Amino acid sequence: MPRFSKKPGPHKLYVKPKTLQVRPFVVAAVLRNITFNEDRYNSFIDLQEKLHQNLCRKRALVAIGTHDLDTIEGPFTYDAKPPNYIKFIPLKQTQEYTASELMDLYSTDNHLKHYLPIIRDKPVYPVIYDKNNVVLSLPPVINGKFILKFNFVNEYQHKAEIVLDTLVCMFSQYCEEPFVVETVEVIRADNSKYDYPKLNYRKDVLTVDYINNRLGISCSGEEITKLLLKMGLECSLNENSLEVTIPPTRHDILHACDIMEDVGISYGYNNIKWTLPNAPTIGDQFMLNKLTDQLRYEISRCGYTEALTFSLCSEEDIGKKMRNLNALDEAVKISNPKTIDFEVARTSLIPGLLKTIHSNKQMPLPLKIFEISDIVVKDNSKEVGARNERNLCALNYNKTPGFEIIHGLLDRLMQVLNISYSTSKNETGYFIKACQDERFLSGRCAHVVLNGSVIGVMGVLHPEVIGNFELNQPCAVLEISVEKLEYQF
Repeated sequence: MPRFSKKPGPHKLYVKPKTLQVRPFVVAAVLRNITFNEDRYNSFIDLQEKLHQNLCRKRALVAIGTHDLDTIEGPFTYDAKPPNYIKFIPLKQTQEYTASELMDLYSTDNHLKHYLPIIRDKPVYPVIYDKNNVVLSLPPVINGKFILKFNFVNEYQHKAEIVLDTLVCMFSQYCEEPFVVETVEVIRADNSKYDYPKLNYRKDVLTVDYINNRLGISCSGEEITKLLLKMGLECSLNENSLEVTIPPTRHDILHACDIMEDVGISYGYNNIKWTLPNAPTIGDQFMLNKLTDQLRYEISRCGYTEALTFSLCSEEDIGKKMRNLNALDEAVKISNPKTIDFEVARTSLIPGLLKTIHSNKQMPLPLKIFEISDIVVKDNSKEVGARNERNLCALNYNKTPGFEIIHGLLDRLMQVLNISYSTSKNETGYFIKACQDERFLSGRCAHVVLNGSVIGVMGVLHPEVIGNFELNQPCAVLEISVEKLEYQF
């Protein structure tokens, strides 16, 4: 097992007080005399991008910058200035821009435009300079052209330390002195000083019995030690006690149960013998889930592909894009969203399916997809002020809308549920009734009525809605409440 270590370096990074207005924390490290070939470099960029998209929450929490130490000179300064006062030549550009001009330049860039809102409306932008006042980075958007010293600018100190440890540990093996990282001293606005990276090794103690009882296995201490070693965890055994050394690459281990989980993964969950629980009760399937599964099977038989979309979305997805601004009043909002993609709980399944279609536009037509999942609606009678409601949504995307296809699906579902069509449109059975809905074309929209109560809507989506999701073909949609269907049984 490699042993990661650090040694003091000559570089310092000074943090100015104004950074408290935007992204107040920064950490840095140096990998000296690192050797990169094309494969290693591509692997490094790939890891950096995966960290950005996951742990860094699309750069909203942490932004990573890398620089060639031979082209810059310390000490370095992390400051925050008005956008018009920041001028530099960004990466892959040949002329100088102000930070304000970069916001316009990258507003159409498919890769960078998603990160602009993180700082665009701030009074000051974060920026990193070297000794000669050369701009190294405008986090979290773009680096300067002098682009391997690492710097991480973020809103959450702990997250940055995790990302820094992960990145330098993964690539310190390519240094002239493998697995050794050179520290950078960060001097904050209050003159407190910190050396990064930390590369701390932690220890946790648990028992052999704890692991065996929780997992339902019978392994000796020696066997568990070998299983943990396979997961990158060194362990010492003292009778029934295990002392596990947790390396800086495993920040995901927070508790003894995480170590127990690693033993289970190494042992193989499929190798654990099944046992009957000591429970006196008899289980039964939840009626709503049983109906949901039956509907899934039937819709699949009709040629539809099931999708699973996020239960959170942006305000724009359910409001402006759907031509339904009233939906924002009905939506449960996240009080402090970290990304613009997850601002509210969805009130409809339609936006998620439209985004799924957008991601699969290259596939041959027709595209027929469906989803049966929960939406969230406000309900003052509930303790939390909201409740989940199970909805069914099916969508047909083709050169023609296919309203009759969606209508046929509705008829088939009602047929297998033994619900008859009400020709007299009374309170027995189901029927459809014309309605007006801003999301749909006028005259191409109807409510689905069951036993006198509206349980859903179907119709041809308005062309503006189609365009808002960057689609170019018409589509018909059916969305009904599964819970209101369940009430009939």
